[in-house]
Amino acid sequence: MANIVDTAISAGSFKTLVAAVSAAGLVETLKGAGPFTVLAPSDTAFAKLPAGTVEGLVKPEAKGALTGILTYHVIAGNHLAADVMKMTSATTVNGQLVEVKFTDGKVFINGATVVTTDIVCDNGVIHVIDSVLLPK
Repeated sequence: MANIVDTAISAGSFKTLVAAVSAAGLVETLKGAGPFTVLAPSDTAFAKLPAGTVEGLVKPEAKGALTGILTYHVIAGNHLAADVMKMTSATTVNGQLVEVKFTDGKVFINGATVVTTDIVCDNGVIHVIDSVLLPK
């Protein structure tokens, strides 16, 4: 079994996320022991952001903002879908809360739909979301 970063790379649908994690200097952290629960926006989710947003965030001068956004997608611990469905909120690694709702058989994180759950890695789990979460 692979770690979170290698799993995301091999999936092929997280190229933007992997590039952002690299630009923020978080690769070694997310390859670390964890466990981590990653709410991973797909490339399609990143494509919904306004034009130029991603390009601006991966510039060296935006590293702080990028790190804040990426750590807003990580929850400490190993939270499988069955656990997430019972939550109403979760504290992210950046210290802010995300709201969790379970409605009509779907899980929403701050309004983003969880589209794929329980991609189990050796240092945590990935849940794929359809939008990028932006901290307040």
